Amino acid sequence: MTKDKIRIFISTGEVSGDMQGALLINALYRQAAAQNLDLEIAALGGEKMAAAGAYLVGNTVGIGSVGLVESLPYVVPTLQVQAKAKKYLWSNPPDVLVAIDYMGPNLGICGYMRRYLPLVPIVYYIAPQEWVWSLGGGNTTKIVANCDRLLAIFPQEARYYQEKGANVQFVGHPLIEEMATVPNRHQARQILGIPPEQLAVVLLPASRQQEVKYLLPVMVAAAKRLQAILPQIHFWIPVSLEKYRQPIAQAIHQAGLRATLLSASEARTAISAADLAIGKSGTVNLEIALLNVPQVVIYRVSHITAWIAQHILKFSIPFMSPPNLVLEKAAVPELLQNAATADNICQESLDLLQNHHRRQQIWADYQEMRQHLGEILASVEFSRASPAQLAARAILSSVGVIPFSINCATDSKGRI
Repeated sequence: MTKDKIRIFISTGEVSGDMQGALLINALYRQAAAQNLDLEIAALGGEKMAAAGAYLVGNTVGIGSVGLVESLPYVVPTLQVQAKAKKYLWSNPPDVLVAIDYMGPNLGICGYMRRYLPLVPIVYYIAPQEWVWSLGGGNTTKIVANCDRLLAIFPQEARYYQEKGANVQFVGHPLIEEMATVPNRHQARQILGIPPEQLAVVLLPASRQQEVKYLLPVMVAAAKRLQAILPQIHFWIPVSLEKYRQPIAQAIHQAGLRATLLSASEARTAISAADLAIGKSGTVNLEIALLNVPQVVIYRVSHITAWIAQHILKFSIPFMSPPNLVLEKAAVPELLQNAATADNICQESLDLLQNHHRRQQIWADYQEMRQHLGEILASVEFSRASPAQLAARAILSSVGVIPFSINCATDSKGRI
C-alpha cells in the first residue's frame, strides 16, 4: 500500500504524555524519512509535541489531575478539548489514531472513532496503568475493545493486557534511549556550575496544579530539616510548567532554603548532577532511576479523595513508582499520603545520602530494572532499534505502509 500522505492523530495529556508524544513524533518522522513517506501529524498534547512537528489541535498539558475531588475543576476544559478534537477528526479522518495513556479522555476519543470512523485503526501506546490499579476491570475491557494494537512499554503491562485479550506487542521503554543522551554527573555539574564537592539535592514537586498544593509544602519542609542537619546542602528545583515558578519561589523563600530554580529543559541535567532526588510519583522516577540517582518518592491527594479510595473503593496498590512496579519490590522508598511527612522524607533522605550499602543496593536494582524495561530487547534482538523506533514502525505498519511484527511471548513463569 502506498499513499501520497499519511495522516496520524496522536491523543495524550499532561507533562509526561507530552514528553512521550514528542519522542514518538520524532521517531515517526525519522522512520518516515527512511521509508520516503510523507507524514502529517495532528495531536492533543503540548508544546514539546508541537516542537517535534505536530499540529496541535488542543493543549492538554495543564488540564490533568489525579484523584476524585482533584479532577473536578478540569471536567469542563477536558470536555471542551475533546469536542474540538472530535470535530477535527470528523473533518480530517486520520489513517491511524494513536492514544498515549490519558485514560478517561482517550477512552472518549477512541469510542468516538469506533462509532463514527470504524475503519481507522487505533493503536494504544503506553496504555493506562490498569495493570496496577484497576477497579473492577471495566476500563480495561474498553481499552481492549477500542484498540487494534497495544504497544506496551512495561513487561507487566504487556502481560496484563495480553491476558485480557488485547493484541499486544512489547516495544520497551523509550526513556532508555532518551536518558543515554543526558550529560553524566561530571558534565552536568560543569553545566550547572556545581562544584565537585557540593552536596546537591534535586527537588521535583509538581507537574500538576494539585501537586503544588499537596506536595510542595511538605517537600519544602523536609528540605528545611535537611538543611539544618547538613549545612553544606544546596537544592536544585526544575520548574515543570512556568505557571508554577512563582508559588515554588515563594515557598523556598519563606523556608529560607538555599535553592536554585531551573527551567524544565534543565531538569535532567539537574538530576544527573544530584546526590539525591526527592520527587513526586510519576514518570520522573524512571528518569531518576535511569540516571542512577538515589531517590525518595512521595505522593499525596486530598483527604477526601484518600478517604473515598480507602473506605469506599477499597483502593490498594503494592507500589506506585515505576521503578518499584517494574521490579515488583521496594527498590526505592515510597512515602504515600499520611506517610509523606517532612520527618519521614528527611529521615529517608539522610539514610540514602549517608548509607553507602543502601546506595549500592539501589544502583544494583536500577541495573536490574533496565533489563526488565527492554534494554536488551531493543538493542540486540531488533537490529539495535530503539523502543521509540519500534513503536513508530508498529504504528506505520498499522497503515500498511511497512511490514512489522513482534511476538509478545512469555516464558514458563509468565515473564515477557
